[in-house]
Amino acid sequence: MQIRKSAEDYLEAILVLSKQGGGVRSIDIATMLGVSKPSVSHAMKLLREDGYIAMDRYGTVTLLEKGNDIAVHIYERHTVLSKMLEHLGVSPEVAKEDACKLEHDLSDESFARIKEHFHKVIGEVE
Repeated sequence: MQIRKSAEDYLEAILVLSKQGGGVRSIDIATMLGVSKPSVSHAMKLLREDGYIAMDRYGTVTLLEKGNDIAVHIYERHTVLSKMLEHLGVSPEVAKEDACKLEHDLSDESFARIKEHFHKVIGEVE
């Protein structure tokens, strides 16, 4: 499950957008991530070639199993880390930004301990 941070961000964005209902299109991803449409098109091409996503003839993006696995993994990290930082008194905006930075580089071991600790302290964090 070793892919680039930017690819993880794209997969996470697809997951979040798909949870909002409706089809996910490249323009939605570009808007959410604040990147250009050509950047998204290039990323979608690479993710499709590597078997992380599928796109239908209308441009609707769907996560395939291995893409979904990574997206869920990153989204969980983002959610837990954001809530942890907010619980520590960090503003929601800063907590979200910092969680984005941490979610990619934190080891699985450290994340598991953080999640376990905050589950004990504040209850369910997901």
